[in-house]
Order: sequence, then structure tokens, then C-alpha cells
Amino acid sequence: MRLRETEAGDARNMSQQMGSGEFADLVQQMEQSEDDPRQCYALVKQRITEFRHSGRDIPDELSNLEKRLMTECMLASQGR
Repeated sequence: MRLRETEAGDARNMSQQMGSGEFADLVQQMEQSEDDPRQCYALVKQRITEFRHSGRDIPDELSNLEKRLMTECMLASQGR
């Protein structure tokens, strides 16, 4: 999944909150998902779970990305 230009600012901010290594890993995994929003959603959801289990705050941008991907999944399931 390619990050859209409108998400570039979110991506930079998320990188700062998550740590550049974690963020780079997430982006790489999402790019390898072949633009499948369900796979991207699962990756983001897994990362959020990891944040919760470690007691860290979930970056706002990561939560927003989860919501956007959920919307994409719902639209895709409706054939839009």
C-alpha cells in the first residue's frame, strides 16, 4: 500500500511517535501487502495491539490510519 501524499504529514509524525525503525518496518510490510486493505488493516491492528500490551500510548496517527483502512475494507467489500 502506498502512502498517499495527504498522509505524508501523518507518516512523519507517526514516525516520531513510534520510532523510525518501527515505522519503517510497518511501512515495508504494508508495501508488501500488494495494496490489499485487509492485510494493511491487520498489520496496523497488530501494531496497535503491541502498543497496548507494552503499555505505550497509541499514536493518534496510527489510530487514524486504522480507521481509514477499516473504511477502505468496508468500501471494498461493498464493491466500491
